[in-house]
Amino acid sequence: MEDHYRTLKAPSAPQLFKDRGSKFIGYAFPIIHADEVGPIIETLKKEHHTARHWCYAYQLGLGEPEYRANDDGEPSNSAGQPIYGQIQAFELTDVLVVVVRYFGGTKLGVGGLINAYRTGAKLALEASEIETRYVEIPFVIKTPYNLLGRIMRLVSDMNINILSQESAQDVTLSLSVRASQIDRVKNEVKKLYPAQFIPTN
Repeated sequence: MEDHYRTLKAPSAPQLFKDRGSKFIGYAFPIIHADEVGPIIETLKKEHHTARHWCYAYQLGLGEPEYRANDDGEPSNSAGQPIYGQIQAFELTDVLVVVVRYFGGTKLGVGGLINAYRTGAKLALEASEIETRYVEIPFVIKTPYNLLGRIMRLVSDMNINILSQESAQDVTLSLSVRASQIDRVKNEVKKLYPAQFIPTN
């Protein structure tokens, strides 16, 4: 099971690329939902209100990711797709890359545009801090007090995250673990009967 992915730790600083008078400014942003894209684009349009184009691409999720590439008036596939190609080249997800263009008076042709937007995206991603994140699955363990010590050793040995703990007649632990480890956790808890593994999703 794929349980990790690469994304950005924080937005990049703007990165400038020039070609025959046109200026291309690349930005990269971590995002978790497509609804974030519009407000980011609007903010950049206000910041660069005299620019000609605000082209972008994003990818969200794992497995069958959601993605979009937008040429914003440039010739078809000359801007958004080269930007998206860099997201793929860096093996990233949950990321938005925007390249703002100020027209310099000289047409670059489709080949020139592809190179410029690809370069703007590449520079933005190269300037970004990339991190690996893990897909975590939440679950609950309910255990009598006499098994709590053994459960806590299991939690420590398997790098299980403790989200909360409630104590009554038994102890109820809300936990999460990397998706690739969840079946192993279930099997280990079975060995500690009457402790119970309770899925939460």
